Amino acid sequence: MLTVEGLVTSYGRIEALHGLSFEVEAGEIVTLIGANGAGKSTTLRTISGLAQPKAGTITFLGQSIGGAPPHEVTARGIIHVPEGRRIFPQLTVRENLELGAFLRKDRSSVGASIERAFELFPRLKERAGQKGGTLSGGEQQMLAIGRGLMSEPKLLMLDEPSMGLAPVIVETIFETILKLNGEGITILLVEQNANLALAMADRGYVLETGRILLSGTGLDLLASEEVRRAYLGES
Repeated sequence: MLTVEGLVTSYGRIEALHGLSFEVEAGEIVTLIGANGAGKSTTLRTISGLAQPKAGTITFLGQSIGGAPPHEVTARGIIHVPEGRRIFPQLTVRENLELGAFLRKDRSSVGASIERAFELFPRLKERAGQKGGTLSGGEQQMLAIGRGLMSEPKLLMLDEPSMGLAPVIVETIFETILKLNGEGITILLVEQNANLALAMADRGYVLETGRILLSGTGLDLLASEEVRRAYLGES
């Protein structure tokens, strides 16, 4: 579904990705793990068009999207839920969700998609008329994911969905990710909780300073002594 080959991305003179190559097959959950500054968020930003690649190719469903603007990437079926949620704080929950459907042509079914988001996250329904900025961190994360789903993505990219959230909310978020994947949405996940991410992923890639250090199934990486020592805090 998604193939990244030789990807190089820089911020000014600082090269953040050094020839990154990986792939995501349809129906998978694939996770990227690594220390802060490894290039995980930059990878998602480059795929979604928020950062421009200097070299390499990005292919989605057989078509090149490398360097395409974000609205075009979105229209092709890739949704990026960024780190920090980035909801619209002055808009209500319902208005945030409606904006997620901005590029959809089938306006008549937008209401059904909103109800689907409310079904996934009942708290959002309870707060439908409340401004996004007044929600708790967990509720804002639910809203960010719900807004992303409004465009009916084929590939959902999630950047640090558990960051700063209470364990009970993290459990809800990850149960929802598994549910969405079970319904046919492919997931590319960047997650600080490497243990949780690898346990649910079909495959994973370990990034270090903009390069792929290790790759394998989620369970193989979870069992790797190197991964457990470096990323899971085990001696």
